[in-house]
Parts: sequence; structure tokens; C-alpha cells
Amino acid sequence: MTGRTRSRTSYRCAECGHQAAQWVGRCPQCQAWGSLEETAALPRASAANPLRKVAAGAPSTPAQRISDVALDSARARPTGVEELDRVLGGGLVPGAVVLLAGEPGVGKSTLLLEVAARAAASGRVLYVTGEESAGQVRLRAERTNGLHDDLYLAAESDLGAIVGHIDALAPSLLIVDSIQTMTTGEVDGIPGGVTQTRAVTVALTSLAKQRGLPVLLVGHVTKDGSIAGPRVLEHLVDVVLAFEGDKHSTLRMVRGVKNRFGPADEVGCFELRDEGIVGLADPSGLFLARFGSTRESSVAGTAVTVVMDGRRPLLAEVQALVAGSNIPSPRRAVSGLDNARVAMLLAVLERRAKVKLADSEVYTATVGGMKIAEPAADLAIALAVASARWDVALPPDMVVVGELGLAGEVRRVNGVQRRLAEAARLGFTRALIPTDSDVGKGLGMQITVVHDLGQVLRDVKPR
Repeated sequence: MTGRTRSRTSYRCAECGHQAAQWVGRCPQCQAWGSLEETAALPRASAANPLRKVAAGAPSTPAQRISDVALDSARARPTGVEELDRVLGGGLVPGAVVLLAGEPGVGKSTLLLEVAARAAASGRVLYVTGEESAGQVRLRAERTNGLHDDLYLAAESDLGAIVGHIDALAPSLLIVDSIQTMTTGEVDGIPGGVTQTRAVTVALTSLAKQRGLPVLLVGHVTKDGSIAGPRVLEHLVDVVLAFEGDKHSTLRMVRGVKNRFGPADEVGCFELRDEGIVGLADPSGLFLARFGSTRESSVAGTAVTVVMDGRRPLLAEVQALVAGSNIPSPRRAVSGLDNARVAMLLAVLERRAKVKLADSEVYTATVGGMKIAEPAADLAIALAVASARWDVALPPDMVVVGELGLAGEVRRVNGVQRRLAEAARLGFTRALIPTDSDVGKGLGMQITVVHDLGQVLRDVKPR
């Protein structure tokens, strides 16, 4: 037994990929029950029989100077869906593998069917579905006007069959819906498990690089919001996109999480309709209760701000309602805003600006299902609450940008120039911004710089 090489048995979690030396009923990492599967391990090296060194082989392609590398094969090609191209950095790069992940029912398949129909106008597209029948996809394509002669559909879940379809059709784009339903006989494991998902993704990635075939993968999310288990696919693919949306709203957002070919902080906006999914080049109207000509008048308790979602400035309206007085246990309700931050802003209003709120109920919300988390909306929230408390409306053509500190000071935020340019484009003529903000000329706006909350509220409080 001394000079012989023995193999070890290990156990891998099918949910998160954690490896353990012995079987246990519950995974120590992700806490999933009954998810550990037995896997074969590499032979153990010993002093008498060490692992052999890797022998040198012939390179598949010779190394070349980086300045001599051709760029034609690495340029992005538009998909035909402008909002998706914005997030991708101009389009799909040949050989790129893109993972689109999101919750069930958010519209992933609808979006990719739209992409397939647009891309089929310039080349053959293969759409592989492992979750639905071919008839179900055909019905959706008819409803969304996504039928095309060069769009091919295959209801397959075996990797070998998919490669056979690719060899027969030679498509210019491959869409796999979804990667968790695909299996291969080369490795063990249940469909959708970490072992199978990783093996199929590695095979498709290698195929995409060899043939210069862009591949779009649909990925599911787990209960904690991770994509197909913690960090299983993100490191294997070139681009990771998160498809977000509230089931009570038609707004959908594609957010770049990882992008090897462009910026990773872009956001694309879509609206889910009966006839399909439509890109929104100008989504600010969804987040304003009074937009366009109806913005001529304003009501108390509303303020408009400009938030940066990635690199994209979006106008958003914050609304507040202060009701009652001398209430023993007043309520604090928040919708679309950070609950802890709103509570902090209410405390700053009470202590630094002497706005009496302790005995009143305060409700704050956003419009259009938008979620605001960045501190640049602090001043707008505070002004909306003060406006509601004093029943004084703010000017309807004014935007408010600024972060509030605990001392009541208005702090500088990034991207003020881009925020105000977007507001000016939509017809706003006045702005409240922090001091020392980098703002150039030519915006055509009346800009007022403020340094503390008390300075702002002195102009709002009734005499």
C-alpha cells in the first residue's frame, strides 16, 4: 500500500459547488439539505509516485504581437434592440457568451425572442428552448410579431443535439433558454445542478470562441438572488446582465453586472406590453406624475430629482404626505425608497430644520415603480416632506439634487452636469444643487447653490 496511488472520494454540493471530504445531510456553505453528491477525485500524489508533469505540446496558433491582432473579429455588431445594445456596449461581439439572468416571469424569454427576430434579418439564428415546447414559443412569436424565415427553433435539452443543430445550420447567433435545463452525458449530476450547468457552459463557451459564434444564455436565480447558485456562471461567461422588474409594474431594466467588451454600469429600460417588450429611449416620463404640458402646475408634497442609474440620468418624482397631528403612535410608510435613510432624513428635519413631524404620520413614495437608493435624492425627499407638512407647493419646473448629512449640510454629489443636462432637455428651468458642484454653462437653467437644509427651507416655509 506504500507505493500505490489511491483515489479519494469527495462530495460536491449540487447547489453551490462546495466540496466536502465526507457526506453530510446539509451543505455547510449554502445550508441546502440533501444536495451533496459523490464525485470521483484525482489520485493522491505520494513521494514514491508523484503526479506527472504536463508535457509541452504544439500551440494551436502562433503567438503574435498585440499590435498585429486584427480587430474586425472583435467589433460589436448591433442586435437591433437599441436599449440592449446600450448595455452590451454597442452590440454582440463574435464569440461572446452573454448570460441574462432574472426572476421567473420577468420577461427574459420575451426579450430574447425579440432579439432573435431582429438578428434574423441579417443572419440565421438558432433559438434552443429546454423549458417550453416549440408550439409555445411559436405562439409567443406570433403575439410579439417575431416570426422570420431565418429564425430556427429547436426544443432540445441535450448538449450533443444542440451541437448537431449548430453544425447543420451554421447560425450567426445562438440563444439557449435556459442553461439550467441543458445536460450532457460527459459528466454526472442532476439537470440544473452545479456540475451539469458548469460543464454545459464550459462546452458552449469553448464552442463560441472556436467558431466566433455569439451565444445568449438565459439563467435562473436562486432564492437569495444569486445567478444559478453563488458565482457558478459569472466567471465563465463574458457578459452578465441582470433583468429586473416589479410584477406590479410594466417597467423592466437590463443592468450590466459584468462586461468584458464595454462598460459594466449601463442600464437599459424596457416596457412590457401585450404585444411584447419595447425599449424606452426616454423613460423619465414613467417616473413623473405630471409630465410634459401637465407639469405646469404642482401640488404640495412633491419634488423632482435626477438619479444616476449606472451612467444613465433618470428624472424621478418623490411624493410625501404628512397627515394628522397629536397621534400617539404615528406611522412611517415608505415605498420605493430606503426605509432607514428616510427615517434618518425625518430626524434631520426635526432636529436641524425644526419641522415638527413627531406626532404626525408620514408617507413617502416614488412614482412609476422606481426604486431610489442613492443619497443624491436626500434633498428632494426632505423638501417633499416639508412641502407636505406646510402645504406649500414647490415650483413645478425645478429639480432638486443633493445629499444631506446629519448636521443638515447639503453635500456634493457626482455627475451634476449630466443630471442637469437631462433635466434641461425635458424642460426644467430651475435647479437646486450643492455648493462646489462642477456645472458648466449653456444649460439655460436658473441654478441655485445651497449649503444647508435650513437655507432651502427658509424659501419654502410660509411666512
